Amino acid sequence: MVVTEMTRNNRTQVVTAFTFAMVLVAGIFSANSAQAAAKSINCYKGSAMKVVKSASRKCPTGWSTTKPAVAKSPAATAPGVNSKTFTLNATYTGKISMVWSDSDVQATNVTATGTGTTLGLTQLTGSGSSSPASQCSTISGTGSISDGTNTLKAYFDPAAQGCAKDGAAPTTVTINGNMVITGGTGKYAGATGTLKFTGTFPVDSTAAGTNETGALTLNVSGSFNTK
Repeated sequence: MVVTEMTRNNRTQVVTAFTFAMVLVAGIFSANSAQAAAKSINCYKGSAMKVVKSASRKCPTGWSTTKPAVAKSPAATAPGVNSKTFTLNATYTGKISMVWSDSDVQATNVTATGTGTTLGLTQLTGSGSSSPASQCSTISGTGSISDGTNTLKAYFDPAAQGCAKDGAAPTTVTINGNMVITGGTGKYAGATGTLKFTGTFPVDSTAAGTNETGALTLNVSGSFNTK
């Protein structure tokens, strides 16, 4: 009975741990009990967020419990006289590589190829990390899309979320939210705006410490401006 309970708890951790995300990517989940959750706090550093289990209710040096304000979409402001507006409506399919433990998840590599209205930005790459707290929670991640010469850079805003379909692996993780554009290179230098994204990827492994690679599908749409 003890072994059965331990196995059940471990499988539940697996799924909550992978309810990360992204691309660009990676999620934020896990807590094995009400007591553990009571001693957990959310710590923020720039656009990154992690759950810290601390009886003192203090974040590590350089981190704060103050959640950063969601940046207002620059795309909502009037573009300059010489600015250009671009519209993206693409689907990226590829692979996401992950490794996880009982306390965090690392999305070590994300690569995907785009189709649709890509503006030629068909190459997507990213990475991320998470410290799980629940089966459905906020996610953090950064990445870029490129045509080999011109690049658009972005990160998930603090409201982005990922959810596991089931309480134990194998399962499917869905992610959704906004990508805040932080600039770019080439003709996309100085780009600003916000893009919406939705995506899915599978979680199959049930053993902590496992390296796993799964298929990723990510839909990205919206408009952005350049100076």
